[in-house]
Amino acid sequence: MFDTETPPYNRRFLESLLAYRIQELAYGGLKKETVERLRYGKQYDGKAGTRPKGRSERMPIAGTRLIREWQGIEHCVTIRGDGFEYEGRPYKSLSAIAREITGYAGTAGCSSD
Repeated sequence: MFDTETPPYNRRFLESLLAYRIQELAYGGLKKETVERLRYGKQYDGKAGTRPKGRSERMPIAGTRLIREWQGIEHCVTIRGDGFEYEGRPYKSLSAIAREITGYAGTAGCSSD
């Protein structure tokens, strides 16, 4: 539908993207004026369409929400430009959030004797 490789985003995002593309083909795309305004904005915003340094190309774009259920509780993590946010607090990794959710302190190799 796009003549390109599938982007590395989650299924829900891809479904929305495909639905939009089908509607675009059926009813027409953005107005010419809108496309020009978007081009104009990218021309003067040097950061448009780029990822922060060190971010993986596989990482979803900033603003994406990851929602998972664990032990009957739904947890929502938001991707930020500089890391992640969970329950209003910033985190540098998803692993740190997983430890917070599960209560795992990472004591592998430590002895309680």
